[in-house]
Amino acid sequence: MNRFLLLFLLAIASFQLNVLAQQKILHEAVERAEKEGFSGVILVAENGKILFEDAMGMRTYENRILLHEDDTFELASLSKQFTAMMIMMCEEKGLLAFDDQAAKYIETPYPGITIRHLLTHTSGLPDYQAIMDAHWDKSKVAGNQEILEYLREYAPVKSFEPGEQYEYSNTGYVLLASIVEKATGKDFVELMREWIFQPLKMKSTDIRSLAEKAEVQTFAAGHLKNKEGHYVNANTFHSSDYTVWLGNRKGPGRVSSNVEDLLKWDQALYSNTLVSEETLEEAFTPFKLTNERRSYYGFGWEIEPKSPFGKMVMHTGDNPGYKTIIVRFIEENKTIIILNNNAHPDMMRLVEAATLSLGKW
Repeated sequence: MNRFLLLFLLAIASFQLNVLAQQKILHEAVERAEKEGFSGVILVAENGKILFEDAMGMRTYENRILLHEDDTFELASLSKQFTAMMIMMCEEKGLLAFDDQAAKYIETPYPGITIRHLLTHTSGLPDYQAIMDAHWDKSKVAGNQEILEYLREYAPVKSFEPGEQYEYSNTGYVLLASIVEKATGKDFVELMREWIFQPLKMKSTDIRSLAEKAEVQTFAAGHLKNKEGHYVNANTFHSSDYTVWLGNRKGPGRVSSNVEDLLKWDQALYSNTLVSEETLEEAFTPFKLTNERRSYYGFGWEIEPKSPFGKMVMHTGDNPGYKTIIVRFIEENKTIIILNNNAHPDMMRLVEAATLSLGKW
């Protein structure tokens, strides 16, 4: 996600809030997006009440099955907020501490990295996907164990010393999931179901294998255009689709859900259902780098202290065929969730329109 692009859109929203017509803003944006081929679901809520919800496009283009509002999407990197929550829950249970060394739990060739560095993308770890892409047999499916083995075997040079700067790191979130498993002695997927999805009654939410996804009739497949310009299932591009040959990884992605389950998750974060208010505040606090500058990424959330509606936390996701976003204006309990399954470029236009509309309901 380009944070500066979102801030630009929010600045526009702040400027225009008092001059644009009420809900017409969002309705027109949705109509335009649908005409331009956007496929996805959008939800806008305030205080947990749904103000606007709509589905457009196709669940599967091959069978011409229309999307529905309760369809399930791959969340991609939105999954990181759930991984971060698992770490926070472990911390509150006394199973680990945010400033523990990662090496206390898992073997890596990179000393000096703490759990806090992993959470905030300030570890300097190299990209595991590049190593796996170069060396992994893509006819097989890799998970965290294989990823960690390849990092130890090839030990690519880290980008910087821990805490020096921010650099988005999927590798860090692979390590976090493995740390949860080491600290609890339990499988990360099963534990996430037990600790988060089931208590919050997120019935459409899970970490699913390819076979499990195929069993979900309401699963919205990710689509990309082929050489002829037609949308086809993104899994068709097997060698370039890391979600297939890295299909057993845990931590940086792989949670699938729908907009209404994500609203349950959003609302649970206003209570002490999962962790205390004090712990959650840490998640929404910028990280201070070693040069005293601040990095505006907390524990699984990008942070903007000032927006048209006060403090905002958000995250995007991007997998082959999918683009996703959740925006939370936490001081006013306003929420925008958009899940897209044809990698369409119009998503940020919808975020802008939804933000504008929130000031006029």
